Amino acid sequence: MTFEVIIVFLIAYLIGSIPSGLIIGKVFYGIDIREHGSGNLGGTNTFLTLGKKAGFTVTLADILKGTIAAGLLPIFFDIDIHTVIIGIFAVIGHMYPIFAGFKGGKAVATSAGVVLAFVPVMFVVILAVFFISLLTTKYVSLSSMIAGIAGLIYSLILGDPILIIVIALMTLFIIYRHRTNIKRIINKAEPKVNLFKKKS
Repeated sequence: MTFEVIIVFLIAYLIGSIPSGLIIGKVFYGIDIREHGSGNLGGTNTFLTLGKKAGFTVTLADILKGTIAAGLLPIFFDIDIHTVIIGIFAVIGHMYPIFAGFKGGKAVATSAGVVLAFVPVMFVVILAVFFISLLTTKYVSLSSMIAGIAGLIYSLILGDPILIIVIALMTLFIIYRHRTNIKRIINKAEPKVNLFKKKS
């Protein structure tokens, strides 16, 4: 592994570490979302705590972290390495951000951003699966896990070994980070989200 590759991995991690939810909450709402709801820095807790506008903004920002890391860093650095491998470091940064005490999001949006950078069609498929599941179940957590599994199936169809390994890792990250949500779903204690209902 060359020094330049290490630098790229580090930059990808730092990009992933940018705490979008924390920034949006504090700058525009004067709220630390870590002190509300699940305490998570991701788009779902932002959505539930601050509303749709903030939730979608944070989700988009988190997606872009993965896209920038996997899509742009290889352009600026002349390294011979699969872009999704770079992207996984952004996902790790999102989950364990150095800028927020190593307590971050659940890997969903940033993983999707990595997919967007490498296989845009796959991103569209995953997004469609996510929203179909969300409209059906109203569980963001369950829909995220189902979307991750759909992405893994899609990668198996494409047959790229490195992509399959990375998507499998990201799917495991997503499921692991949602382990408490799984327990709440089983106990019927997981909050549901209605995209068409106005926040009171």
